[in-house]
Amino acid sequence: MSEEVILRFDNVIFQYGDKKPILDEVSFSVRTGAKKTLMGQNGAGKSTIFKLITGELKATEGKVAKSDSTSVATAAQVLDRQDSDLTVEKYFAKAKAAGNLQSNINKVMEAVNLTVPLDRQVGALSGGQQARLLLAYALIQNPDILLLDEPTNNLDKEGIDHLIEFLIMYPKTVLVISHDADFLNCFTEGVIYLDVFTKKTEMYDGDYYTVVADIERRIEREIKKNAQLEKAIQDNKEKVNFFAHKGGKMRKLASKLKTEVEEMEENKVDVRREDKTIRDFKIQAQGIVGDVVKINSVKIIKNHEAEIRPVEILLRQRDRLLISGPNGIGKSTLLRALIDGTNEGTTILKDTRIGYYSQDFATLDYEQTVFDCLTGAMTEGTSIQDMRSIAAGFLITGDLMGLKIKHLSEGQKGLLSFTRLVLLKPGLLVLDEPTNHINFRHIPIIAKAINDYEGAIILISHMPDFVKEIKFDQELNLGSL
Repeated sequence: MSEEVILRFDNVIFQYGDKKPILDEVSFSVRTGAKKTLMGQNGAGKSTIFKLITGELKATEGKVAKSDSTSVATAAQVLDRQDSDLTVEKYFAKAKAAGNLQSNINKVMEAVNLTVPLDRQVGALSGGQQARLLLAYALIQNPDILLLDEPTNNLDKEGIDHLIEFLIMYPKTVLVISHDADFLNCFTEGVIYLDVFTKKTEMYDGDYYTVVADIERRIEREIKKNAQLEKAIQDNKEKVNFFAHKGGKMRKLASKLKTEVEEMEENKVDVRREDKTIRDFKIQAQGIVGDVVKINSVKIIKNHEAEIRPVEILLRQRDRLLISGPNGIGKSTLLRALIDGTNEGTTILKDTRIGYYSQDFATLDYEQTVFDCLTGAMTEGTSIQDMRSIAAGFLITGDLMGLKIKHLSEGQKGLLSFTRLVLLKPGLLVLDEPTNHINFRHIPIIAKAINDYEGAIILISHMPDFVKEIKFDQELNLGSL
């Protein structure tokens, strides 16, 4: 690897207007060809660092240094909604890459293992195909620094394995934001750790699991040191109080001890607080009786053509259906058709409240405030105070209520969607990749809540560890139809 530094942050401070800094004196450097993970909890400012690197944002103070000739491209988490109507070819044309467009498209689509017609609208692609497209769009720009924001979202195992192989062989500099620990561990050479409380970064070398273990050991040492200092501080304070009233030499001793207390207080370490996790929660069911969902046929995509296949699926209360199959087979399309009533041969019991978690957050109005979004999901008997309490359990706190949804991070949009499901008290849960964008610390809590839900469930997920925590009665594998 070259020893040349391609990117440097020197005491970078970033804040919006007069608000508190999102980043405070952040300093780190990245060498040419390095593969680094940017780590930190939801809302810490990881995406802000990416935007400072691309130049989309400017530092309030300090310097983001890279040469004028250094090119940067980002593989975004989600497709921009305004691009949904573009064809694949026109989408790539937006990148304004040098050279022959058709040749470049062929190369990058092969690199990410994506095979779709160039005249297909990008909004009609599956979540997994869109994830590959976003990576290919960054690659066609041939950047010196490649920024990947949650690149494994919506990818099946084959897609993740292909991405790992690609990144290991990729000769240029890569910075990755991801909550997928196994994925990161395969190629990461080091971690830039962004602390959400101090707003500063630390550099660690080693694979992902080694770094996480190093951070945990450091926390233990800091807690132990602080406990020892706290005991000494308390002992000295008691002596100060005792000697301060004695006069003469005793008063001088009290003054000396007081100075020592102040020094020990300064020496206490700011222990990094572990990521906050969401509270345990319960999704109450509507309590309907009867055949909640009947599916007699489904549409699948084979060789880019739609085909109808007969099936026999019946879901009553407490029944759970797992829908599986490779990227592009039509899983998300099937869920959307079930919801909007366009899947022929499907009936949903009248007056059933449907709790739909869409992988692209299509159920959220980005121009709405968080407060209006949540009040719109409230059912009878729920007060504003109840709503705020439920939201706080998902880390959707009062300071976020007035924000428009478009200003939330993708992780916060996911937690907002779960808050809505709890408020809705649905009779049917339809969940499309509900772990996308979600901090891995929250996932066991979410899995337990879904498993404890007493209504009917239809789920798509590419996360095996998540799926195995939920008991399913039926599985519909679209790839085997």
